[in-house]
Amino acid sequence: MNPETVIDAVSAVFMVVGALMSLGAAVGLLRFPDLMSRMHAATKPQVLGLFLLLAALGLQMRTWWVWPVLVVAWLFQLLTVPVSAHMVGRAGYRTKHLHPELLSADELEAVVQKAAQKAARQAAARHGTDDDADR
Repeated sequence: MNPETVIDAVSAVFMVVGALMSLGAAVGLLRFPDLMSRMHAATKPQVLGLFLLLAALGLQMRTWWVWPVLVVAWLFQLLTVPVSAHMVGRAGYRTKHLHPELLSADELEAVVQKAAQKAARQAAARHGTDDDADR
């Protein structure tokens, strides 16, 4: 079997599976009921789909110099997607854009309540200081 044919076949499989993973992420964004579920749909299959598409691109280019660029692009995506998903999840939790009945455990509730109490104490302290300054 010709090596070029094998590379083309592997590249085609990578492209189709990568495109299907990205399509699955898009469908999940539209169909999942709340922000937390959508967050997973936007991150997990999207990163794997991008990896497969970049690998297919690298195989099709058939040059060595394109691989470091593709690896850097994938690593950048791999590092930034979880951080952005975490920030979106925290913001969604704090603004109550979630369905609490869908959560199996709510470990963030105590942390958010503690932060809210601390902010209330600081606001009360500032308010009390402002009253003293007015006298």
